[in-house]
Amino acid sequence: MKNRNGWRKRLHDNGLSIAFGAMFVVFLIAQTLTGHATYNQDQRDHGQPTIGYREYLFSPHSIEATAENWESEFLQMAMYVLLTVFLYQRGSAESKDPDKKEPVDREPSPSRKGAPRAVQHGGLTLKLYQNSLGLAFAILFLVSFALHAAGGAAEYSEEQLQHGGEAVGMLEYMATARFWFESFQNWQSEFLAVGSMVVLSIFLRQHGSPESKPVDASHDETGNG
Repeated sequence: MKNRNGWRKRLHDNGLSIAFGAMFVVFLIAQTLTGHATYNQDQRDHGQPTIGYREYLFSPHSIEATAENWESEFLQMAMYVLLTVFLYQRGSAESKDPDKKEPVDREPSPSRKGAPRAVQHGGLTLKLYQNSLGLAFAILFLVSFALHAAGGAAEYSEEQLQHGGEAVGMLEYMATARFWFESFQNWQSEFLAVGSMVVLSIFLRQHGSPESKPVDASHDETGNG
């Protein structure tokens, strides 16, 4: 009984990450299954051999499509984390209050109860830790960006060879309009989504969500506290 209650508490305390993790896995599998079918159909249309699902998972087509989307998501989150440090939007639940200091702006204190070890250690460790969220998203963006370029170059080269052209390297592919078109079409949509969240949370509410202001809060009230 005690073990069952323990699992219930873990599920209760971590439901958000579990739900998003599960949806990620489900939709990633769905993407690879439909991507595999799309790739093989394109191969048949051009009189080329098809490949199995396992081989497709590590194919340029699969890597490029996946990394291209991850790249834009991580860029969005990196910019969101960094820009909200010093930019404000009065009335938005996604902004700090421009007229007062917020708890996130206080100087880290090693004497605070439960302070992470990095805070207690101080020095360079603390400096890195207090910027670790933005750095993590920036690194994930750069890794995804590189995978997009590498996978895209390999896929582009396959297409070129099939049509009598020549293969290209990663840097050559990054100089093409196609690479930047693939990037920009995702980047603009991510910033549209975040910008919509920032502005819509000024006037609209979602009862019970920490991403919303209290339902009875005025439109001018900033933050979600």
